[in-house]
Amino acid sequence: MAGTKKRIGVHVGTAGGVWTAIDRAVEAGANACQIFSASPRMWKAAPVKAADAAKMMELRKKHDVGPVAVHASYLINVCSQAESVRANSITAFRGEVERAMALGAEYLVLHPGSWKGLTREEGLRLAAESIEKAIAGIDFSKTINPGKEFRILIENTAGAEFSLGGKLEQVAELVETLKAHAPVAVCLDTCHVHVAGYDIVSEDGYIETMKLVESTVGFDAVKVWHCNDAKAAMGSKLDRHEHIGEGTIGAEAFRRLLHDERFAHAAFLAETPVDAPGDEARNVGVLRTLAAG
Repeated sequence: MAGTKKRIGVHVGTAGGVWTAIDRAVEAGANACQIFSASPRMWKAAPVKAADAAKMMELRKKHDVGPVAVHASYLINVCSQAESVRANSITAFRGEVERAMALGAEYLVLHPGSWKGLTREEGLRLAAESIEKAIAGIDFSKTINPGKEFRILIENTAGAEFSLGGKLEQVAELVETLKAHAPVAVCLDTCHVHVAGYDIVSEDGYIETMKLVESTVGFDAVKVWHCNDAKAAMGSKLDRHEHIGEGTIGAEAFRRLLHDERFAHAAFLAETPVDAPGDEARNVGVLRTLAAG
C-alpha cells in the first residue's frame, strides 16, 4: 500500500457481508473507509467469521483500500456514572476491539462518552479505568493485517455539556493516561472541532487551532480526520453533519486541511449525510478535488 498516496474515504455500510464495504468504498472513489462492525445501537454482536475477514482482506489488497477504521457503537459510554451502563460498555468495547482486530482494521474510533453526574476529573478517571478493563489481556500484536499497527483512536466531541472530549486537552489527557496500557492515538472530527468553538474556517483561526492541536494531542497522534461540514454555527455544540462545502465550515477549510503537510500521514474519512443515492461518491469526489487543487 503506497504510503505517499493521500488516503480519502467515507463511512460505508456492510449489508450483505462485512467485505461488501470494500466494494462500496471503491464504487465511491475511495481508497480508505470506515464501517461499523455490528449494529451501532445494540449491545451484543456476533464475532467475526474468519472467512468474512479473509474475503475483506483479499478485496482490500486487490483494490488498495486502507486504512480501514471501525467506529465503536454509539451506546458505549465508558465514563458513565451508572454502573450497569459502564459494565455493558466495557463488555461491548472489548467486543469492538476483538472484531476490529479480527477484521484487520487499522483503527477503532471511540467517543469517550458523557460524565453527567460526575466531575470532569472523575469522568476522565472512569473512562481510562473502563477502557483498561475492556482491553485487559488482549494481545494487540495478533492482528490479521501483517505489518499494520492497530490503534484505538479517541475522538474529540462536539463539546456538549458533560461530553468528554469536547476540549482537545481532555482528549490529550485520556490518551496520555492510556498509552501505557493500550495502543492509542487520536481521531479529530472537523464538525466537532468547529461546533466546539475552535476556528478552522478563517486562515488566522486555523493557525491558532493547529497550535492547540500541536500543544495538546500532537500532529503525529492524529491518525484520522473525520471530514464533515457542519449544519450548525461555530461554538454551537450541535453535532449535525453536512455535505462537504455546503455547511458553516465551507470548502476552503477542507482544502487547507487536506494540503496541510503536518497531516500527510493521516486518512481523511467523510461521515457526511446520505440524502440520496451517490452521496458517498459525491462527497469523496469533493474531497479529492480539494486535495488536488
